[in-house]
Amino acid sequence: MPAFRYLTFLLLNVALLPACNKATPLTTQARPQTGFDPRLRRELDSIDVEDQKYRILLMEAMGSDDSPGLDSLKKAAGIADAQVGPYLAEQMVKIDSANIKRVGEMIRQGGYPGKTRVGEPTNEVALLVIQHSTRIPRYLGLIEQEAAKGEVPYYLYARMLDRHLMQQGKPQRYGTQGRSYHVRNAQGQPETISLIWPIEDAAHVNERRKKAGFDSTVEANAERLRIPYRPVTMAEVQEIERRAAAAAHP
Repeated sequence: MPAFRYLTFLLLNVALLPACNKATPLTTQARPQTGFDPRLRRELDSIDVEDQKYRILLMEAMGSDDSPGLDSLKKAAGIADAQVGPYLAEQMVKIDSANIKRVGEMIRQGGYPGKTRVGEPTNEVALLVIQHSTRIPRYLGLIEQEAAKGEVPYYLYARMLDRHLMQQGKPQRYGTQGRSYHVRNAQGQPETISLIWPIEDAAHVNERRKKAGFDSTVEANAERLRIPYRPVTMAEVQEIERRAAAAAHP
C-alpha cells in the first residue's frame, strides 16, 4: 500500500472527525470464516480505491495548486479554487460513511477479513476504513486480536491505538499521531502550531516502535508529517487548545 495513505491528516484530525461512536466495543468475531475468498478480496480492493480517491486529491491540494487531477475535478464539479478543500472533505466524509457501513457488515457476517481470507495487502483495507471512521472504540479490541494472530500487521494496530488514545485526550504510545491548531501569536496574528501528540514515556518510544514493527523512528515519522519533533506534555497541549478556542471565538 502506498506510504502516503498512513499520513495523519493534521487538519482532518481536528476538523472532520466527529465525536467517537459510543457503540459497545467488539472484541470477538461472530461466525469467523476461513479460506481464501477472491470475491471479498475484489470488493475490498474497490473499497480501498474509494477510500483513497479524495484523500489523494486533498494531499495534492495541500501540496500544490498545479495538479491535473484538481483541474479536472474543478471543471467537472464546477467549483472555484476556494471551494476545493471543503468540497473534497465533504465527498471524503460521504465515502467514509458508506465504507464503514459495508465493512461493519463484513465483520458481522464473517469476522475480520484478514490475511487468511483476502491476502496481503488487502487485509489492511478494513482496518484502514475503521481508522478513518468514528468506530475505533468499537473495533479496537478486535484489531488487537487480529494483530496478535498475524492477520494484520501489528504496527497498524499500534497506529489505531494511538489514534484512539489521542481522541480520548490521553498520551499516545507510539508517536504516530500529530495535530495542528490555529492560534494567535503575541502580536495577535494568526499562526498554526503543529505538534506530535504527547507520548507516554517518550524516552523509550523508539524501542516500542521497533518492537511493534515500525521501520522509522518517531523523529523520522514527525519529519514525514512535516512537523519538527519535540516531546510535549498534555499540559502544553491543553494550553494550546485554550488558545485555539480563543482564536476561533474572539
